[in-house]
Amino acid sequence: MSGSTPAQRIGEVGARLAADGVDDALADDLVRRIVDVVGNSLAATREEPARIAGAVTAEWGGTPAATAIGQPQRLPAPSAALVNGTLAHSLDFDDTHLPSVLHPSAAVVPAALATAERVGAGGRALLAAAAMGIEVTCRLGMAGYDEELGNSVFFEHGQHATAICGAVGAAVASGMLQGLDADRLTSVIGIAASMGAGVIEANRTGGTIKRVHCGWAAHAGVVAADLARHGLTGPPTVIEGRFGFLRAFCGERVHPERVTDGLGEHWETPGVFFKPYPCNHFTHAGVDAALALRARGVTAGDVRELVLGVPAPVLRTIAEPAEEKARPRSGYHAAFSGPYTVAAALVGGGGLGVFHEDFTDAVAADPARLDLAGRVRVVADDEATAGFPRQFPAVLTAELTDGSSVTERVSANRGGPARPLSADELAAKFTGNAERVVGPEQAAGIVGTLWDLRADRPVAEVMAGIQDATIRSAQGNNSEIVSSP
Repeated sequence: MSGSTPAQRIGEVGARLAADGVDDALADDLVRRIVDVVGNSLAATREEPARIAGAVTAEWGGTPAATAIGQPQRLPAPSAALVNGTLAHSLDFDDTHLPSVLHPSAAVVPAALATAERVGAGGRALLAAAAMGIEVTCRLGMAGYDEELGNSVFFEHGQHATAICGAVGAAVASGMLQGLDADRLTSVIGIAASMGAGVIEANRTGGTIKRVHCGWAAHAGVVAADLARHGLTGPPTVIEGRFGFLRAFCGERVHPERVTDGLGEHWETPGVFFKPYPCNHFTHAGVDAALALRARGVTAGDVRELVLGVPAPVLRTIAEPAEEKARPRSGYHAAFSGPYTVAAALVGGGGLGVFHEDFTDAVAADPARLDLAGRVRVVADDEATAGFPRQFPAVLTAELTDGSSVTERVSANRGGPARPLSADELAAKFTGNAERVVGPEQAAGIVGTLWDLRADRPVAEVMAGIQDATIRSAQGNNSEIVSSP
C-alpha cells in the first residue's frame, strides 16, 4: 500500500510472514540465533541478575504459561520473557547489528519463545515471528543512525537502542504469534513505542541495570501485544510522526525510510554479528590484536606500555573514566574495559581467546592483570574511526622493555560477514556456555531439539527439554541453578 505509514507497512508484512513463513536459508539463520541466545542464557543462570529477576517474578505470581530458563517453576509469559531476556543479555555475549550498534536477538527471541509456548505454537511460527521482530529492531536502529555523525544518535544521547528498539521488535514478534492481523500489529508498534527505555551510563561506571535491559524490552513486548489483542490501540504514525518514536528519541537526525525500504525482501538479520567473546563488542578487536601479539611471543613481562587505538566514539564506553577502566570494580565492569580486556587476552584466556573465567570478580581483581591493564593507554585512531561503526577496528602497539615495538591492526571483527564464525566455532561457544550448567550430552541434546524447530516441533516441547536438562543437572550437582523465594 503506497499510502501506508511505516508502522502500517510493518503490520502488513508481519501478518503476511506469519501466514507464509520464512525461506529455508533465513530459517537456518534464525535457528542459529536461537541456539546462541539459549547458550548465552544457560551460561547466565547463576548470575545475580538471574536471581533478582527470578525473585521479582516469583513475587508477581500469575498463571504459569511459559518456561524461564533455570527456574524450576513456569511463569506467566511476560514474566518468563523478563527472566529470559535478562539471561540473554547478562553476560554481554549476545549478537550485534552494525552500524546500528544494537543487540537484537536478546530482546526479541525471549519474547517470541515465551509467547509461542503460551499459545502452543510450533517452530515455523516462532522462526517467522523472530525473524520479523529482529528485522524491525535492526531497522529502527538504522533509522537512528547518522552517516555524517558516524554513529547512532541513540548512542550519542546515552540511550540503549537495544532496549528501546528491541521492545518494539519483541512486540511485533509476540503479536504475530498471538495471531494479530495487520491493523492490530500496527497498534502493537504504537503501544510498544511508549514502553522502550534504557540509558547506558552503566557501560562507563558500573552498576548491573544494563543486564536487565533486554529482559525489560522482552517483557514490554509481550505486554504490548497482549494489550493490542484486548483492543488497546496505538497511533499509525508512531514511527515517523512529529511526536513519534524516532523524533522523540533522536530529534531531526532520523531516516524513517530505512524502516521499510525493501522490508520483507531484503533482510538485515543474516548479517548480524555473532560475538566470540563475552565482553563489550567495542573491545573485541583489541582482544584479537592482543591474542596476535601473544602468538608472536609477546608476554606481559616484555611490555613497558601498550597503546590501544580505537574509534573515537567508543572511548566513552571502554576507556573513560580512565581510572575506572584501569581498575574495574567487578568482573562485569571489566567486560567494558579496553585496558582490562587487552590484559586478559595477553595473559589469560583459553582456547576460545577470552571467556567467562576471565570475567569473574576474583580474576578481575588479580594484581598481575591490573598491573598490565595499568600499562594500557587507550587513544583515538583515525583509521579505526573511519571504519566505525560498520566495524569496531583496533590497533595495538606494544612498546617493549628492550626499546622495540610490535603492532597488530585488526580491521574487521570476527563473527560478522567479513570474518564469520565457523560452525565449529559457534558450536564451541554454545558448548562453553551450556556446560556451565549442564553436561556435554545434555548440551548436545539441547542443540538437537532447537534444530527440530525447523521441522515445526512445538516450542513448548523444546523449552520443556531445556528445562528438564537444567533441573536434572542441578539435582545431580546438589545445587540450585537460580534461587527464588
